[in-house]
Amino acid sequence: MISAIIRLALRWRGAVLAVTAVLAAIGAWNLAHLPIDAVPDITNNQVQVITISPALGAPDVERLITFPIGQACSNIPGLIELRSFSRFGLSVITLVFDDDIDTYWARQQISERLATVRLQLPPGTGIPELAPVTTGLGEIYQYVVRPKPGYESRYTLADLRTIQDWIVRRQLLGTPGVADVASFGGLLKQYEVVIEPDRLASLGVTISDVASAIERNSSNAGGAYIERGPTVSFIRTEGFLGSITDIENIPITNAQGFPVLVKDVATVRIGSAIRYGAMCYHDRG
Repeated sequence: MISAIIRLALRWRGAVLAVTAVLAAIGAWNLAHLPIDAVPDITNNQVQVITISPALGAPDVERLITFPIGQACSNIPGLIELRSFSRFGLSVITLVFDDDIDTYWARQQISERLATVRLQLPPGTGIPELAPVTTGLGEIYQYVVRPKPGYESRYTLADLRTIQDWIVRRQLLGTPGVADVASFGGLLKQYEVVIEPDRLASLGVTISDVASAIERNSSNAGGAYIERGPTVSFIRTEGFLGSITDIENIPITNAQGFPVLVKDVATVRIGSAIRYGAMCYHDRG
């Protein structure tokens, strides 16, 4: 068999050389246009459901969040494996589907079941959400937001994190092919209301009263409209909190019916979320 192929190739040298040249040209073209991935994503066809509940411990997260969600999603067609873990304040459920199942169809099925499960979860336990359409091996680029040499004193860690979350991240999310941008490091800015128990007790106010007052007093409301000849004036109220002073002047009604301000029972300040780690750039912190 091999001898016959060799004799045929020697007899038709021109045709063999032409076919070889064509195959080489096709191979060179495909090599130039081949999408190369340094780290191929070998993850199976999976969807993750993430629920953040900072106030619950691991046993409560498993009993109140992970188990109901896993039970509701266990009968989706094409589901191969369902695994989960529950930690303090965090529930992560991974649903692995058959390779023939479309990822977006699977996410739609899970979303429909989560809409029902959200109504069954106890209040304050968190909202289940789908993870982005990517995996741990889908990270393609890392970058650092830092001030130029000589301007380090002008930007704090909170400023850099704010620039990352509100400017850089939002622009990158509009890039085609980018599923999500994960932010690490820095100080996540937040407004803190530090309750002073002695003042609460003396003025007859509870912590739940303070929390309810702040929640009720941070919203806009819309009304109807008033016609004035050819013009129309729309009625609306602006109640979103915009500064520390706005939070301090929120009224609270104590048990005796007397008004008390937030600043009378607490100290309002700008702080940061608890840091569980840090990001370093070379040896510069």
